[in-house]
Amino acid sequence: MSFQRLIGLDVGSVTVGVAVSDLLGYTAQPVETIRINEASQDYGFERLTELVAEYQPARFVLGLPKHMNNDEGVRAKASRHYGDLLEKRFGIPVSYQDERLTSAQAEKVLIAGHTRRENRKKYIDKLAAVLILQNYLDSHSL
Repeated sequence: MSFQRLIGLDVGSVTVGVAVSDLLGYTAQPVETIRINEASQDYGFERLTELVAEYQPARFVLGLPKHMNNDEGVRAKASRHYGDLLEKRFGIPVSYQDERLTSAQAEKVLIAGHTRRENRKKYIDKLAAVLILQNYLDSHSL
């Protein structure tokens, strides 16, 4: 049995939530939120390089923000572009996971955990990354 980590990413225009799987591929844990500036093509790759060196992932799993009717819009196109850049830069395969409603799920989890409204923004992106990665792990388990 081979043990390989995955890195899950919730890509936005100003932040990227990061999660990592355990070596067995059962659970996803939050790592951090990276600030980016999509408009100026600052994608946070310096920090991602450090995380790739630390976790040595076999694959990136990016959230794919589809519309409720399953169409892909501007944000899905931006996620696919980010994935293309990741593959070119790191040589690590990228998979996409439907992320519809993960931000809403993350918000509900934070509310249920009594996280104050002003603090939720700090956690929502990395929690969304956890949900994206966990959904991927659950749908690809043995």
